[in-house]
Amino acid sequence: MENTDKIKKDNFARNVILRDGGQVNAIGQGTWRMGEKHSEKLKEVKVLRLGIDLGMTLIDTAEMYGSGGAEEITGEAVKGIRDKVFVVSKVYPQNADKKRAVLSCENSLKRLGTDYIDLYLLHWRGSVPLHETVDVMEQLVKDGKIKRWGVSNFDVKDMEELWKIPKGSNCAVNQVLYHLGSRGIEYDLLPWCRGKGLPVMAYCPVAQGGVLREELLGNKTVKK
Repeated sequence: MENTDKIKKDNFARNVILRDGGQVNAIGQGTWRMGEKHSEKLKEVKVLRLGIDLGMTLIDTAEMYGSGGAEEITGEAVKGIRDKVFVVSKVYPQNADKKRAVLSCENSLKRLGTDYIDLYLLHWRGSVPLHETVDVMEQLVKDGKIKRWGVSNFDVKDMEELWKIPKGSNCAVNQVLYHLGSRGIEYDLLPWCRGKGLPVMAYCPVAQGGVLREELLGNKTVKK
């Protein structure tokens, strides 16, 4: 924390242009494992606010994280500066049907303390038909509750199926596991998404933990 004054906002200034023309920081902040302990709340909010102040104005969360606790942490962090932050949240696959998706979204909005979510993702594929999820996502956009929607943990086969569904190509992002120790998407999924002009969002970009994470963060090139 004591060295944060040496970090420049320019380090996080690069943007990614979404398919609808919107722009978002190429480097954002994740909230997985936040909101699980009340004793950590103030610390976690402070960490997110620091990231925002440094220029990382994308925050990724989900109704799953901390059973909604991470969304509450995010809501506290963006209070008073909501228009400066790009908020991403995710819906459980079992909640992605026409009845439950609206309620899930509304509950997320309450926890986030906001009127809209910038990007709302299907967390992973479940038993709900994709066409039903697409329909309800499009309705949430029309209702102004979300700005755009996308998917997470979709492989090429999933994406091809999605693209065949009416308005399925309105998908804004595919969020998947991707880091220097897990590069499988480079062989098929990444080229497919590039061909469609679809941005790929990486989660756990420096791995989740353990020896691999230590090796990545200790690498001279990665540090640079």
